[in-house]
Amino acid sequence: MAITVTDPRPIERAEEILTPKALAFVEELHKRFAGTRSELLKARGVKRQRVADTGKLDFLPETQDVRDGDWKVAPAPAALQDRRVEMTGPASPAKMAINALNSGAKVWLADLEDASTPTWSNVIDSILNLRDAAQGTLSYTSAEGKEYTLRTDAPLAVVVARPRGWHLPEKHLLIDGEPAVGALVDFGLHFFHVAKQLVLNGQGPYYYLPKMESHLEARLWNEVFVYAQDFLGLGQGTIRATVLIETIPAAFEMDEILYELRDHASGLNAGRWDYLFSIIKYFRDAGEEFVLPDRASVVMTAPFMRAYTELLVKTCHKRGAFAMGGMAAVIPNRRHPEVTEAAFAKVRADKTREANDGFDGSWVAHPDLVPTCREVFDAVLGDPENGGRPNQLDKQRPEVSVTADQLLDIASADGQVTEGGLRLNLYVAVAYTAVWLSGNGAVAIHNLMEDAATAEISRSQVWQQIRNKSVLADTGNTVTRELVEKILGEETERLRTEFGDEAFRRYYKPASDLIADICLSEDYTDFLTTPAYELVD
Repeated sequence: MAITVTDPRPIERAEEILTPKALAFVEELHKRFAGTRSELLKARGVKRQRVADTGKLDFLPETQDVRDGDWKVAPAPAALQDRRVEMTGPASPAKMAINALNSGAKVWLADLEDASTPTWSNVIDSILNLRDAAQGTLSYTSAEGKEYTLRTDAPLAVVVARPRGWHLPEKHLLIDGEPAVGALVDFGLHFFHVAKQLVLNGQGPYYYLPKMESHLEARLWNEVFVYAQDFLGLGQGTIRATVLIETIPAAFEMDEILYELRDHASGLNAGRWDYLFSIIKYFRDAGEEFVLPDRASVVMTAPFMRAYTELLVKTCHKRGAFAMGGMAAVIPNRRHPEVTEAAFAKVRADKTREANDGFDGSWVAHPDLVPTCREVFDAVLGDPENGGRPNQLDKQRPEVSVTADQLLDIASADGQVTEGGLRLNLYVAVAYTAVWLSGNGAVAIHNLMEDAATAEISRSQVWQQIRNKSVLADTGNTVTRELVEKILGEETERLRTEFGDEAFRRYYKPASDLIADICLSEDYTDFLTTPAYELVD
């Protein structure tokens, strides 16, 4: 094999990351594991087609012994015992990384995936920032002279990095002329440069693993971890991984996923928007009963979402793993404090439900939400400074019994399909994609911090509504290609007036064209970010 870097200096100091030894490690990962990854991606399509043909998805009969077995994951290291508040956000630019580390959260999900556009400069800057953070040297000075440094008056958030999902390529690293696997690039560069330093810091290389659809994909990650730890001479189990259960097939394999990663597993997370996106993707041609109402009306208390989260908590605690709650994406609006107050009340109610259900912690997207989330979990766990419990692993849920039908009971969700919801989906899909194309994957829209998952469910709902000729409850119109084209044109013009001709030409028009292509196509596009990636450097 031969590895080629198409752009060896996308940012200053890139040579500190793209070293010959680091690249050789990434090349070796690719040599050992890329073939299996490709086979597993093909298996996704085969399984999806089988589900489409039968309209059924169920727990795996061949792994019944795993679900029935009496086993647990490895005990959590001290640094991950308390995860009551987790801050999420990209690891680039440095200012955002510093703010996340200083936020007061117990954990920072340092995101190289949905909240980060995988431009080559972003990828390398993220790894550089995470390395500098591990070494305690990360700093930033703005053009106005404002300095940002790591706090010393309180603990920094523990870093849990999220590499890209298995499906995404990295076109700036070519191996035998073919794009490398994005997940292996992200993991390989991060682990190579940061793992030993994190161990010296009393922590370790910790990861969030996204977008998996089966326990076999978890098995592949486990094989990657075993090899990587041997390569650097670290003890097995030094790596810890938390898996996002954000696809509908993974919801049927929670036990199996933890089992495959049991020496490295830390927990599971309930990722709401990607989970709903996956349901649409999987059952997009299964008929009207799988058409979700407007996404804003699909709440976590919907019966099929309750089944999903309760099964997650039960599974995790039975296996000694942490159950992590979903995202609170609110951004404070200081010009409209009444809007912020109402939004914070909803966040508090959502986090209270999670804490009472047994979750061990939850996600927030803005530092101002850290105190709210912490207060809610402190009320259940107690103050960690005064003898409180670090988590709720002792809260077992033997009374929970979830069936396949309950997980797939989409029709039980309250709400309707409306033109207002269709219009919002098209606006958000274009608005997010435009900013993503500009190089920023964490986007503020309507006082919410959105990532790729929001755009994915938005455009997927539009495609599904066209396919099913959904009737809009507020207008009586049927969703057709012609209606979507009309509304998309109106929302695109609205974005032109909001952001101006120059930004429109560079980003919003290409974004609108892309959303039109994938929403109006007869064929469903598995991931918006795949064709979008071809439009960025």
